[in-house]
Amino acid sequence: MKFDAANSNNSKENFEKVKMFENEFNIIPIYSSLDIYAEEKARLRKEGKMVDDFDLLIGATSVTNDLVMVTNNTQHLGRIKNIRIEDWTKS
Repeated sequence: MKFDAANSNNSKENFEKVKMFENEFNIIPIYSSLDIYAEEKARLRKEGKMVDDFDLLIGATSVTNDLVMVTNNTQHLGRIKNIRIEDWTKS
């Protein structure tokens, strides 16, 4: 969203809209997730089962904060140890 705001013709106005949107959510810091991210990236690389960096960071943040990851990409993100996944697209 911030990229789109910066890339728009009305960036100042759109940044304000992004701020208003962000205020509706609890933003979870990622710093405490970096250890799990690093450990999982190393483990997955050694196993030849890489996960994209952003997906891995989101997954590590989910594990660190004991959250459930809601995704239909269960095969990909399911490689992360201790992740709890729910696929809401399946009934």
